[in-house]
Amino acid sequence: MNAPVPLDEYPIHQTPLSLARVASSDRNFYDRSYFNAHDRAGGTMLITGFGVYPNLGVRDAYAAVRRGDTQHAVRFSDALTTRGLEQRVGGYRIEVLEPLQRIRIVCEHEDLGFDLTWTGSFPAVQEQPHLILNGARPIIEASRFAQLGTWSGTLSVAGTDLTVTPDVWLGSRDRSWGIRPVGEAEPAGRAADEPAGGFWWLYVPLRFEDFAIVVIVQENPDGFRTLNDAVRIWPDGRIEQLGWPRVHIEYRSGTRIPVAARLDLTAADGKPLELEIRPHTCTALHIGCGYGGDPDWTHGQWKGRDWSLSSTYDLTDPAVAGRVPWGVIDHVAQARCGDAEGWGLFEHASVGRHDPTGFADWMSVAP
Repeated sequence: MNAPVPLDEYPIHQTPLSLARVASSDRNFYDRSYFNAHDRAGGTMLITGFGVYPNLGVRDAYAAVRRGDTQHAVRFSDALTTRGLEQRVGGYRIEVLEPLQRIRIVCEHEDLGFDLTWTGSFPAVQEQPHLILNGARPIIEASRFAQLGTWSGTLSVAGTDLTVTPDVWLGSRDRSWGIRPVGEAEPAGRAADEPAGGFWWLYVPLRFEDFAIVVIVQENPDGFRTLNDAVRIWPDGRIEQLGWPRVHIEYRSGTRIPVAARLDLTAADGKPLELEIRPHTCTALHIGCGYGGDPDWTHGQWKGRDWSLSSTYDLTDPAVAGRVPWGVIDHVAQARCGDAEGWGLFEHASVGRHDPTGFADWMSVAP
């Protein structure tokens, strides 16, 4: 029988269970944070996050910094012994200084370290529920909120110390929880014989001086849209829906790496609203960050107690570069909306067939 945990002292229960447990018995239940930070030149990019996996008994964290053609990554993992307000594993911790506004994240490792404070520039926005089915079974069923903001503090990577100031360092973050594939891989079963044929995803949170925009689009191989969420967030908390985005992406010839994009949106008054986006440096989330298909480590995987791993990736190495196209890639994004210039994230995956783009199969690339 489970003993009560510290969270049980607070009036936050949503089921007749101790908060030692989650309502779902699905092994893939997760609860985690994601952050990115980049300078306005778009040349240095940090991606980091922390997660707990109650039904796997694991907590972990990761941090990766790309500078030039080199990516440094550290990961931490340990047993999840009790659920509480503390978010810590190994030399990594998250401190909530002011909920939904100020967050401190600290990573203590000789190869990659930082002490950074996040300040939200606009209110956090709740995104549309995210659902992906494998047959009748949800493989992703999650809630998430997102926020645009700035960073301050220090960052040290490979012996180089950087001062992070909010006039230069921007970023976005999200908190998500629910079900998604984590931990050791499950048997593929029927899905191995009847694969989906492709995965197409676009996630674009952008920060401008007077407003923020968050666009999320997911489509099946035939172009049927299974997730459509486009909003503009104003400083006073107003949320303006921006209709059904029309997405136009220009890819580098011979690849599926975006070099430019245009999103045609519709403002609340019915007038067209155009976003022009130019991607800068990028980080593949499946190289050192633990996302789908990362061969070094994946979120929720049991690595034993008090485990950590540090890796350096040469992105010009064909063995590493060849992995980049086969997953979700986060790009630093420079954007223009009318006369306003902004920065943010252009997260994109185009793997397998996608009829609207003209990609017929897994090996198709831009002409």
